[in-house]
Amino acid sequence: MAYISVRPFLRGSMAEQNYGNHKKYVLGYHGVVFGFVVLTLAWSVKQLVSGPSLASAIQVITAMGLMGVFFYARIFALQVQNRLIRLEEQLRMARVLPDDLKAKVGDLRVSQLIALRFAPDDELSALVRRVLAGELTSQDDIKRAIVRWRADYVRA
Repeated sequence: MAYISVRPFLRGSMAEQNYGNHKKYVLGYHGVVFGFVVLTLAWSVKQLVSGPSLASAIQVITAMGLMGVFFYARIFALQVQNRLIRLEEQLRMARVLPDDLKAKVGDLRVSQLIALRFAPDDELSALVRRVLAGELTSQDDIKRAIVRWRADYVRA
């Protein structure tokens, strides 16, 4: 189950974020816009197959370009978000972790830092130790190991 909006002023009306509902789904983007792009591509291909012409070929190329824009827009936003999360988590870990773990923060992969952002400060040290020991490797493993979820409502 995913939440629809991440606007801070709507936080009170949303269910508390947890592992089960933390993935972001924006109906207008993932549902409506993606649907339009797919329909446009399908219709364009149908037109090209039923009556090949330069215009129908250009429609297919344009629809494929729209599909590319759709995916790249999301990928670029996520890359920027991941860089910001990496920085935020490195700063938080420098503040929260004991000295022996601070020196090893650089050993964590970006994907692990992204998952660890959901851990509250009091769980962070134990989780980082488990990640560095190889006990928790995937984002999913890390997220499932979090006992008290630290919500992130402001995401791309």
